[in-house]
Amino acid sequence: MLSFLRLVNFKCFEDLKIRCAPLTLLCGLNGMGKSSVIQALLLLSASRGKESLKLNGADVELGTPRDVLYEGAETDSISFELHWEEKIPFFSTYNTSKDGSRFVDKDTEVFVDTDTGEYVDSGHMWWQKWESHDYSMGLPKAKWKRVPISDPPIYVGAERVGPRKIYDHSDVFRNVASLDAAGEHVLSYLSAHGRDSLGKSDARCAPIRAAQRLSDVLEYWLQAVTPGVHLDYEVVRDADALVAGYSFDRPGDVPTRRYRATNVGFGLSYVLPVLVGLLVPRGNLCLIENPEAHLHPRGQARVAELAVRAAVAGVQVIVETHSDHFLDGVRVAVREGLIRPEETAVHYFEREGGKSLVVTPEIDSDGRLSQWPKGFFDQHDDSLARLLAPKP
Repeated sequence: MLSFLRLVNFKCFEDLKIRCAPLTLLCGLNGMGKSSVIQALLLLSASRGKESLKLNGADVELGTPRDVLYEGAETDSISFELHWEEKIPFFSTYNTSKDGSRFVDKDTEVFVDTDTGEYVDSGHMWWQKWESHDYSMGLPKAKWKRVPISDPPIYVGAERVGPRKIYDHSDVFRNVASLDAAGEHVLSYLSAHGRDSLGKSDARCAPIRAAQRLSDVLEYWLQAVTPGVHLDYEVVRDADALVAGYSFDRPGDVPTRRYRATNVGFGLSYVLPVLVGLLVPRGNLCLIENPEAHLHPRGQARVAELAVRAAVAGVQVIVETHSDHFLDGVRVAVREGLIRPEETAVHYFEREGGKSLVVTPEIDSDGRLSQWPKGFFDQHDDSLARLLAPKP
């Protein structure tokens, strides 16, 4: 499990050092550097080859060295440092080439031919030339193999597919690695693994008692977000497609027919990849951006509870969020003993000029935070103060 991350001269970070816990929250205003942390982890775990910068359908395209190098850097180099519990740390440093078009491995001083887009040897960081004539950064296979991040991390991006009438279906999308950032292949994964058992002792199954199958556990958490909802899908094998929809059945109400996903709104389709990502087998690293998108406050808090239970079950979860309801869901879980305070980490990102700074409030056993930096989920209090203030 990743325990510490350091980024030097990477994008908006002069020297970022943060602790990583089983459940880590990245919070802060827009443009403060939260996504850059996730990009660094994706970059360090990206596989090698022509598609090396596409991780589960997500482009990790960072641009030229000028775009990646910290604006106020005193040296033309970037560094990565990662630590794991009981594993050898990973260190890697790369210098900017003399013409400023490439990064060169500090040890080998070898780089890629940017005219052909081909790398010369496996001992350097290389730049892949794309049709846009941009250059994107990736790690060589030799170094990538020394980065003990799950292969690949489960990544649920902020830009996910909305409701669709038809979803692609293929045996290619049957394994965990097929869970793409946009959530397009979630249903194919479910059709293959819906009967898999999470195990009796899995914290994600605890509220459901007897249910352990992935499909049953998923339905429970879907109903935790939207009471009475049922996911229904069928495979059209001759067309390599899936048709999905939702029905509703609350106690005392007449059950509805199945509605097309396109007639139910964005919330359920958007949260589905998040829930499935948090229900992957233990041992995975799960990176999630904006799990709260299109969800009402109750749903956000329940997704936070599932994230807590996933961390307790052995999935390391790193979440970028703007939701105070998500944060409060984690705090409640700590107070109620679902997770220990030291198994959580909350980082608040802010800027000072072009430099990102990080403040790390700690959650105590009562769910209280050690500090509330200015701008840290305080908009409700600010708005309430203005509402209660005398009119001018």
